[in-house]
Amino acid sequence: MKLATIDIDGKIGIAATDDVEFKCLLQGQAEFPGTLDELLAVGADLDAVARTVLKGAPLHDGTVFLPPVRRPGKIICVGLNYVDHAHELNLEIPDYPTIFTRFFTSLIGHENSIVKPGCSEQLDFEAELAFVIGRSGRNVSKADALSYVSGYSCFNDATLRDYQFRTTQWTIGKNFDQTGAFGPALTLSSALPSGASGLNIVGRLNGEVVQASNTDALIFDVPSLVSLLSEVMTLEPGDVVITGTPAGVGASRNPKLFMMPGDVFEVEIDQIGMLRNAIVG
Repeated sequence: MKLATIDIDGKIGIAATDDVEFKCLLQGQAEFPGTLDELLAVGADLDAVARTVLKGAPLHDGTVFLPPVRRPGKIICVGLNYVDHAHELNLEIPDYPTIFTRFFTSLIGHENSIVKPGCSEQLDFEAELAFVIGRSGRNVSKADALSYVSGYSCFNDATLRDYQFRTTQWTIGKNFDQTGAFGPALTLSSALPSGASGLNIVGRLNGEVVQASNTDALIFDVPSLVSLLSEVMTLEPGDVVITGTPAGVGASRNPKLFMMPGDVFEVEIDQIGMLRNAIVG
């Protein structure tokens, strides 16, 4: 089961699919259960919500997909979380997660455009698995970690490489407006293998596969990330964790390969879905 956040003619809605058809309920309708952000905040049973929404009306051509979670309290990103990616950057395999942050002002949804700013020609792609926290937790054990995860989605952690490496911290290159593609939906944990393990992840630029791996290749898997992060901070409902990208990024290629206006990038993860975004200037 999957839940998405949508906009139809200026009205925010929630949509659900069982991979047959998306149906939706909009703000103002009698059975509208709330936005996904609101539902996560109150600990709603998202599987039950999805069943309710599936009784609603189908989507129509004017539907705009928004980020599944529109205003996460925290967006925590993990770098160098695939061995092959660390190797292609000539960096050592980390023994502790490399952490940086995004902010919700950088987020866009499925089929929305990633914006390449005029100040850079190094807009790179990063196909990633994201997961969303469903309940508050601090000092969570690995054994209990997955009970804190509501679901999973696709993410393109599009990065301005020249800005990323202007400082010792990566945050500045990761937070240009309209560069964090997220969606199309939140696939609920109940619909996936434990910890979203064993899922193929692919990144395609203009239809050509440029990244291909499997979530089993994560150095720090989902339970490890929940446990390690919660040692430091309270994880709260709606927080998003972006788990890192596999090898094949444009900056590591010879010649380098960056996204340009007119390009289309797709992130596809087995059983979770496909996130597609065009690039504009």
